[in-house]
Amino acid sequence: MISYAPLWKTMKEKGVSQYKLIKDYGVDPAQLHRLRKNMVIKTVTIDKLCSVLNCKVEDVMEYIPE
Repeated sequence: MISYAPLWKTMKEKGVSQYKLIKDYGVDPAQLHRLRKNMVIKTVTIDKLCSVLNCKVEDVMEYIPE
């Protein structure tokens, strides 16, 4: 399973809110909903988050064996 739990920690450390992602960086609110629910998202969204947060992929998501 892919978990996006690291994303929320990274956002807090970088001082970036969900509102800021939507309003300032154009992240689709539906994608944030999918991230909160650990649902499938596009790699372009991961790329955008890494760019905005200036972080690595592992700072946004992690693999958890089921």
